[in-house]
Amino acid sequence: MIQRHFSAFARRMIRGLSLRMFVPILIGAGICTFGIHNIHQQTGITEGGVIGLMLLVEHWIGSSPAAITPVLDFVCYLLAFRYLGGNFIRISVLSTACISLFYKFWELFPPMLPDLSPYPLLASILGGLFVGVGVGLIVRQGGSSGGDDALALTISKVTRWRLSRAYLFTDLVVLGLSLTYIPIGKIIFSLITVSISSPLIDLIQNFDYRKFLRRISLPQR
Repeated sequence: MIQRHFSAFARRMIRGLSLRMFVPILIGAGICTFGIHNIHQQTGITEGGVIGLMLLVEHWIGSSPAAITPVLDFVCYLLAFRYLGGNFIRISVLSTACISLFYKFWELFPPMLPDLSPYPLLASILGGLFVGVGVGLIVRQGGSSGGDDALALTISKVTRWRLSRAYLFTDLVVLGLSLTYIPIGKIIFSLITVSISSPLIDLIQNFDYRKFLRRISLPQR
């Protein structure tokens, strides 16, 4: 009975999702989680958005991340459902599942990149590139990698800000609050990371490859 209900739920989730949409989501999830696992977690660079807010609440209240994260994500997805619709939630369920699976996959192996802790500037730049490209591919397909993206997309929809501005707004607010327990030296490198990832997500989401190909194509004789 449970297996039958789960199969029916899974079919509803993937209905209308083509391979052309699924492959970029899968690639984006792999890129994003690879960067977080091999760079962010090794170097201790904090995040903005929901992840940074979870760390903030954990520090000051002592609640478990396992309890805080679902609550924060639920609130963000509830807002997203109100303003972005059910299709966004459906695609986001798929993309967050891919994110979770890739996290588990990378954890099976030791770090594949050298520890960049002695080089925090390089770590923040590379980390921003991995997250920006990975999340950008997911957002381009109409989904999100977690509550961070859902919140930023909702703010962008409501305020009509560019997505990069919405991401920076949420990240800067959380990183500003994080100064209550994190030295400003570490926050600076987190600011570099989000300053790279936010516009990169926006760029990839809105990139018109057909227009780009027309521009670089040679004129016909």
